[in-house]
Amino acid sequence: MGENKAHKATVNRIIQRYGGEYNPQEGADVKIPFFGTVEVETDKTVSAALAQLQGYRGAVYVAGTNQEAVDKALELTKGTTIGVMDNKGDIIKQSTRRR
Repeated sequence: MGENKAHKATVNRIIQRYGGEYNPQEGADVKIPFFGTVEVETDKTVSAALAQLQGYRGAVYVAGTNQEAVDKALELTKGTTIGVMDNKGDIIKQSTRRR
């Protein structure tokens, strides 16, 4: 279950950096007031994030738990308004979605 640990660690780093709260239920993983919404994914689940983030207003990001997930997210979000973060919460691709 290393993926669960990586997921949790990534969620915790993003919350520590930007604030917000973790939502373990359905929907996006982290909602950050006045910032946006973040869905944390592994390289195996990145494609699910795109559908997961549909319908959210404001900035939306896929955060990869490792470099493979970040690379995959960058590939899948080309030409979209979805941004990409690494596992530390650094923004690799800015979200262009408006509020």
